[in-house]
Amino acid sequence: MGLIGHREQQGAFIAAASGGRLHHAWLLAGPAGIGKGRFAREAAAWLLARAAGPEAGTAADRFGVDPEHRIARLIGSGAHPDLRLLERVEADSGKLRAEIVIDQVRELQPLFQTTPGLSPWRAVIVDAVDDLNRAAANALLKNLEEPPSNTLFLLVSHSPGRLLATIRSRCRTLRFQPLPPDDVAEVLATQLGAGDSPEREALVRFAEGSPGRALRFAGLGIDELQRDLDALALGAGPDRISDLARQLAGKAAQPRFEAFLELAPAAIAAAAQRRTGAARAQALAAWDEASRLAAEALPLSLEPQAVAYRLASLVAEAGRALRA
Repeated sequence: MGLIGHREQQGAFIAAASGGRLHHAWLLAGPAGIGKGRFAREAAAWLLARAAGPEAGTAADRFGVDPEHRIARLIGSGAHPDLRLLERVEADSGKLRAEIVIDQVRELQPLFQTTPGLSPWRAVIVDAVDDLNRAAANALLKNLEEPPSNTLFLLVSHSPGRLLATIRSRCRTLRFQPLPPDDVAEVLATQLGAGDSPEREALVRFAEGSPGRALRFAGLGIDELQRDLDALALGAGPDRISDLARQLAGKAAQPRFEAFLELAPAAIAAAAQRRTGAARAQALAAWDEASRLAAEALPLSLEPQAVAYRLASLVAEAGRALRA
C-alpha cells in the first residue's frame, strides 16, 4: 500500500530533497495511527530509489516507487543494505520488548562505517523514537550530533514533547494531523477490501482520523457496540447493561472489551458536550471516572465484566441526565 493523505508533508520533504536542502534528521510528529510510520517508509524508499540512478519508477512530486523497481524489491524483502529500521523487538520470552534498547542503536554503527552500496544515500527509520530508553536515546543523539554523510534519519514520534530536547533540536519537525474521513475510508478499503457496510462506516467514525485505530478493531462488530451504547444513552435499563457486560467478559471477548474501553468514555464525552451548567459538570465527572477506569482496566488486570458493567452504567446515567 502506498501513502494515503499527508500531501503537504510529502511536498515539504520532496521540495527539500529536490532543492538540495534535505535535513539529515526529520522528526515526524503527530497522533498515533495516522500514517507517520508509513510516511517514513515511503520517504526512505523514494529517496533511495531516486538516488540509485535513472531507472524509471519514482515520481517527482509525490512518494511512490514502482513495485518492480530493484530498490523496491530489495526493501520489500528486507534486503536493502543501506536501510535500517529500529523498532521494538521480541524478548527471549517471545513478548515484544517495552523499549528500544541501546544494543539496537549500537548495531547501526557498522552501517555508518562503510560506504552506501547502492546509491550515495542510506536511511535509518526509528518507529517510534518515543520507545527508546534513556541509554538508547543518548546513543542515537551522538549520531544526530555528528551525522554520517548522506545519512537520513526519520524519527517517528507520537509524543515529541517527551523526547530529549537535544534530540528535537537536531531535527526538522514535520507535523502530521489526523486524516479526513475520506482518506481513512480509502486506507480501510486498501487494507480490508472495497465495500460498504455498517461496520465500515462505524470504523471510519471510530477512527477519529487514525486508520491504525480503526484497523485494530476491524471485524469486532464496532457498529454493534455503538448501537448498544446508543441504546444505553436513550434509556436502556439494567438488563441491557448486564447483558452487555456478560458479552464482554471472557478471554474470547477481550478484543471487543478493549474496543469498549475506548468507546464508552467517548460516548460520555459526547453527552457532556450537549450540556451546560451543573449538568455539564456532572457529565464531566462521569467522563473522568470512565476514563480513569478504562485506563486502569488492562494494566491492573481488572475483571472485565465488572469494568464493562460500571462503564455501561455511567453511559446510561449520562443519558438519563441529558434527558432530564
